[in-house]
Amino acid sequence: MKISYKWLKQYIQTEKTPEEISLILTDIGLEVESLEKVQTIPGGLEGLVIGFVKECSQHPNADRLKVTKVDVGNSQDVQIVCGANNVAAGQKVVVATVNTIVYPTKGEPFKINKSKIRGEVSEGMICAEDEIGLGSDHAGIMVLAEDALVGSKAKEYFKLDDDYLFEIGLTPNRADAASHLGVARDLAAYLGLTLNMPDVSSFITDSHDLPIPVIVEDEAACPRYSSITISGITIQESPEWLKDKLNVIGVRPINNVVDVTNFVLHDLGQPLHAFNADAITSGKVVVKKCDEGTIFKTLDGIERKLSAEDLMICNAEEPMCIAGVFGGESSGVNEQTKNIFLESAWFNPVSVRKTSKRHGLKTDASFRFERGTDPEMTIFALKRAALLIKEIAGGYVSSAVSDFYPAPAEPFRVNLIYKNADRLIGKEIPHEEIKSILTGLGIQISAETAEGLSLEVPAYKVDVTREVDVIEEILRIHGYNNIEIPTQIRASLNYSVKPDREVVQNSIADLLTSNGYNEILSNSLTKSAYSSDLDQAVRILNPLSTDLDVMRQSLLFSGLEAISYNQNRRNADLKLYEFGKIYSLGTESYKENQRLSIFISGNKETANWSKPEQKTDFYSLKAVVDALISRLNIKGLIPFDSEVKNLQNGLSYRKGEKSLVDFGKVSKQALKKLDISSDVFYADFDWDMILKVIRNNKIAYKEVSKFPAVRRDLSMLLNKDITFNKLKHIAQKTEKNLLKDVNVFDVYEGDKLPEGKKSYALSFVLQDEEKTLTDKQIDSIMDKLILNFEKEAGAEIRR
Repeated sequence: MKISYKWLKQYIQTEKTPEEISLILTDIGLEVESLEKVQTIPGGLEGLVIGFVKECSQHPNADRLKVTKVDVGNSQDVQIVCGANNVAAGQKVVVATVNTIVYPTKGEPFKINKSKIRGEVSEGMICAEDEIGLGSDHAGIMVLAEDALVGSKAKEYFKLDDDYLFEIGLTPNRADAASHLGVARDLAAYLGLTLNMPDVSSFITDSHDLPIPVIVEDEAACPRYSSITISGITIQESPEWLKDKLNVIGVRPINNVVDVTNFVLHDLGQPLHAFNADAITSGKVVVKKCDEGTIFKTLDGIERKLSAEDLMICNAEEPMCIAGVFGGESSGVNEQTKNIFLESAWFNPVSVRKTSKRHGLKTDASFRFERGTDPEMTIFALKRAALLIKEIAGGYVSSAVSDFYPAPAEPFRVNLIYKNADRLIGKEIPHEEIKSILTGLGIQISAETAEGLSLEVPAYKVDVTREVDVIEEILRIHGYNNIEIPTQIRASLNYSVKPDREVVQNSIADLLTSNGYNEILSNSLTKSAYSSDLDQAVRILNPLSTDLDVMRQSLLFSGLEAISYNQNRRNADLKLYEFGKIYSLGTESYKENQRLSIFISGNKETANWSKPEQKTDFYSLKAVVDALISRLNIKGLIPFDSEVKNLQNGLSYRKGEKSLVDFGKVSKQALKKLDISSDVFYADFDWDMILKVIRNNKIAYKEVSKFPAVRRDLSMLLNKDITFNKLKHIAQKTEKNLLKDVNVFDVYEGDKLPEGKKSYALSFVLQDEEKTLTDKQIDSIMDKLILNFEKEAGAEIRR
């Protein structure tokens, strides 16, 4: 949500800077995601000054150029060569001095440099209005009024005032703050200021020439509907002040009537809609639901099939508007419109939310209606808009205010106990301050006792319905940062299940981070296209968008999105990890499972003068997987070929029948979904299973042996289908006590060997932890190993 600093200052009188306001808003729960300086015109006329042309003479080397002496308020006049035919001595002009960047109406910005033009020095530029973005006229330079002050800034002369734009990350529960009024109300409560509401006391009904009755057939979907008609208007371009306000917050001006409705929406938070009154057949408006499949063309020119559940604003013959969401083409305001019917309503949030989702229409109006607008604001907003329309579009109010409101919204009645507030806040806030905060937020105090307050919370505060909600409002405005941290902390020791999940997770996170990996945190909501099994996917009943319609079934695509984002920004060498949950449907309920994912892509190290570029590969990933397994002290894992979808040439480590980790190269099909061209290697740990495994591990300390280990090597000729794992298994079975390690340190395959053969060189580490091994013992063990390798693996020992 975008909020203008200058607009806010129309509601509260404060000298706080935009930066200070930004910090305050974040502290009171309206997080400012960005603060941007906005200039009325590009460049804001920075560096441009008012000058006085003291002399003007013909350029000695060019018929169409003049050489001028201009006073720009400095101790010395500047010489400027000018090509305008209307430049003359005695004029007040706009001057762009040296090093100024000017922003023309058309074309790219350019910098003014000191230069020579046909042999004469020029130290600036005397400007035409199109050269500095003030208009499109290029007939000559701008000649200013006599009272223009020489040396003053051009932006001050033209009354340009920079604005600042707050980008607020509005949470769904803060419907009350979805406007400049709502944000200003919170600021006023925090700063202890008075809120200056717009004055609508001058509103009157000028005549009753165009009464249009309203019939509401669905009171549940439309609890309140207010309206008036305005006749004799002229549709034209809006005045500059209105266009400037809309442009600052990113709303495109359309015409004076539509711009007023948009202005009031962002000003007061109340959506309005203007209908061409002449398109309302039979002179009445009906709020109802139409038949299933009714065709309706919206303002964007698209024909949509209506649902029987869509609330519509209709005339006697056809629908004119999707209530609270989008207007219709046939009843829209255009250049020929002379009379309008102005709507200000309170629609049921659930009804608007479902309709908006059903048609894929997200508008500024639906954004507010589906969160909950203020039912008491409809008449005020209607009068505010009517006065503005009369001011800038002419015309007169041609009907009394029509207001369908059979069941007025009741305020939420809440009792606040001071002791409860002190207990939850952790600090005793003075009662007078509590009352000041509550009244500043629009919460009425209906009764007061020594123990607490009886409150009436206005309906626009849709998330304040309980005592704890009121306490949260008090704390929010008082300031979380103003709650002192106690000097003493009292706590009792709690028994926790071992191993501690957080301790284990942090130790692995530390290991990965210290090895150059970056932790990522991804959204659990994702696209259904990423689901491995849609039948088992957990679908969102009310998705925020079509791209976030299911809960993720894997961490793979979350990581690939991060990789794609980085690679598109020339950050290709990536080592990432994420702890997160995945979700699926169970037989009786939903299931969630904690996972750890690891991603590697790009180069192992950046190329430099001493070593060439080296790509990551499967073994880069296997090394970190093995390091994690070792850190977790998990023994007895058996490797299998992985059958996980989206992995190719993958490997699984299993404990019994269950896989603890699957890892390998991501398939081309999966990478294509994210437009990733480079290889990505991915490991997926079942973290819940890992915690169960290490819970059963008995870690026992054993003293380091005082006796030396002995290494012996064997070289053997084998069939190519014999794997190292088989040889290792034979060795461990042959000598279970003294054999500590088996490793392969050389493999050879080539034309010097018989066909179908390969040469392996193995090392064996032997150690007795109670005494020094003798040569006789070592030779006996090696003889047994040779015998079993020859018998079980068909090995030919190379002496």
